[in-house]
Amino acid sequence: MPRSAAADTIGPLPARGSEYAVLMRRVRGAGLLERRLRYYVWKGAATAVAFAAGWAAFFVIGDSWWQLGTAVFLAVVFAQLAFLGHDAGHRQIFAGRRADYLFGVIAGNLGIGVSIGWWVSNHNRHHAHPNAEGSDPDVMGVLAHSGDRARTGTGIRRLIFRYQAWLFFPMLLLEAGSLHYASVRAVLRWPIPHRVLEGALLAAHTAGYLATVFLVLPPGKALVFLAVQQGLFGFYMGCTFAPNHKGMEVLAEGSSTDFLRRQVLTSRNVRGGLLIDTVLGGLNYQIEHHLFPSMPRPNLRRAKPMVEQFCLELDVPYCETGLADSYRQALRHLDTVGRLARPPAPAAADSGDTAKQ
Repeated sequence: MPRSAAADTIGPLPARGSEYAVLMRRVRGAGLLERRLRYYVWKGAATAVAFAAGWAAFFVIGDSWWQLGTAVFLAVVFAQLAFLGHDAGHRQIFAGRRADYLFGVIAGNLGIGVSIGWWVSNHNRHHAHPNAEGSDPDVMGVLAHSGDRARTGTGIRRLIFRYQAWLFFPMLLLEAGSLHYASVRAVLRWPIPHRVLEGALLAAHTAGYLATVFLVLPPGKALVFLAVQQGLFGFYMGCTFAPNHKGMEVLAEGSSTDFLRRQVLTSRNVRGGLLIDTVLGGLNYQIEHHLFPSMPRPNLRRAKPMVEQFCLELDVPYCETGLADSYRQALRHLDTVGRLARPPAPAAADSGDTAKQ
């Protein structure tokens, strides 16, 4: 049974006297867990303006192949809405749970067609057990992240495992469809709170989105627009998630690793400035985000040197790399694991057995 979306804590709370508790006191003392409402007001307003401008341009351009440019723009805007929904799901924006939830269903369910209730439930399990096979849903999907899983794959799954490094980026074009499917299935089958509201908003998004596209464009162009906009939206989201954990340590099910090490050793940061922060929605500070899920996005950059120094004090490896290198590391890991799913080459026949007497 999936965890309720109403769960407020991400994973088991560390002991009060743990190393993590020491770091928590430093972070809290620096005011980095305090809400940054002004940031989210202008960030949300800018994203809403971009969303409205994109659809206004869609109506103005009308029946034209130039709409593919609009599709690309809206794919980016959808991803930015998803980042805001992510922050609301972690209760980073408002002090009250209800306000964060309402913001989440507007940005997620109504804005981009992804259930915030499903996402929070699924994502909580990931945060509690990152890169832990059998517990983290993000490593139990279509790809194999460990040799044990690669070797036990059968049928089409084994075939995907074999070539997963080559298939990874093409498969990201299907990510949006997977998010929509999972959202609908969760609203129909999972015991998520407010499922009627979530279902109604998902239906409103779908009806409004499809009606708008097919009213303005003829069927052929409408289908191409949908494929490009949704495909690139999913591709963008997948490219955002890929650097975070792929290629990092994979924990065995039931691992007893303590909270701080579990979060740090399985996560990778991506270095960069304001552009990377914006493009990746703050998820480039994956280590800090996993250690402090409710920390507002703009505070993650300020927490980074504090966390890095603390890891140095404890001799805990702190992984940070550039964006391109993060993809290389992820693909290298997927290829290494995928090779284990390939059948071994047949042994050469013993010449003595085949020689004619």
